Amino acid sequence: MMQIYVVREGDNIDKIAAAFGVRAEEIAYDNQILAPYPLAVGQALLIPGQRNAGQKRAVHVNGYAYPYIQDQVLSETLPYLTTLSVFSYGFTTSGNLVPPQTDDSHMINEAWKQGTKPVLVLTPFDQTGMFNNYLISEITHDPAAQQNLIDQMFLTMEEKGFVGIDLDFEYILPQDRVAYADFVANVRAQAASRGYFVSVALAPKTSADQRGLLYEGKDYRLLGAAADSVLLMTYEWGYTYGPPMAVAPVNKVREVVEYAVTEIPREKIDLGIPNYGYDWTLPFVQGASRARTIGNVEAVRIAIEHDARIEFDQTAMSPFFHYERDGVRHEVWFEDVRSMREKFQLITEYGLRGMGYWQIMRLFRANWLLLDDIFEIIR
Repeated sequence: MMQIYVVREGDNIDKIAAAFGVRAEEIAYDNQILAPYPLAVGQALLIPGQRNAGQKRAVHVNGYAYPYIQDQVLSETLPYLTTLSVFSYGFTTSGNLVPPQTDDSHMINEAWKQGTKPVLVLTPFDQTGMFNNYLISEITHDPAAQQNLIDQMFLTMEEKGFVGIDLDFEYILPQDRVAYADFVANVRAQAASRGYFVSVALAPKTSADQRGLLYEGKDYRLLGAAADSVLLMTYEWGYTYGPPMAVAPVNKVREVVEYAVTEIPREKIDLGIPNYGYDWTLPFVQGASRARTIGNVEAVRIAIEHDARIEFDQTAMSPFFHYERDGVRHEVWFEDVRSMREKFQLITEYGLRGMGYWQIMRLFRANWLLLDDIFEIIR
């Protein structure tokens, strides 16, 4: 099995490789370390080992991607995915399907070529690219428009080779809670007769009566019954406009899972996993500060560039560090193989169906290798 090693003062890649009896080039490749292989103190490295030959739990793995994903990133990631969710298709108030601005045919074809099943993601985006709850109200309360949308989705799915539908509707009005669940059930009933499946994305609730526009329109019990599977969007505690903190602190993620399993069968639940981090400037000013989205590999390279020590929060089970650039102090939170392993353990502990990654646009090779070492990926 693979191991995780945390870099200490005085370490270098050759010294670490010798200690584990592996080649330095293997460590560098698996962890995307560029020559001459600099390291950051506190950096978590995935150490190659013999493939885990023991009994592994089978899980469903989904990854979201935009059609403009780099070919190399897509090609290398697909072998670790059960399904690829193409983000995203929209619709009008009359139920006309709106395709992505960039043609998605190449990623659908590549998915099938590598044995991964493509999924059509439907979102109620307006012309500005924002979630629009007026669109949700219209489509859930207008039977003719709803049927037109469903018919157009099925036509597109047949033409392009999609095998399922993922409904990512957010900021649903409280008064549309039941109507939205009925819409999901209607899509599923018609999809099932054609051999398609339906998943639905759920905001990270911890109770049925949780307040807030993000939560009140999402009824876990109704939607869990209406869909074939659900994705818990267990990320964005740390987000672009919020204060610096972990994107997916495990203690908070656990609270969502503990509630979800009381409302939805475990075998229907996928855990949302973020494949990114944020870089904040300090001091944080509410309403004025804006964090920059970064990749997990990029985060480590920033730490190396600024000789920053990477710390690990034992409550959030997430890495972070501080650095200074041009006289401005920064705080960075991201994901590494340690934080990913904690999320994998939650999936096993609660007997969940699997996981869904938002999103796979940046390659994080060590994550996929660790995932493959721990689980059997359903293909």
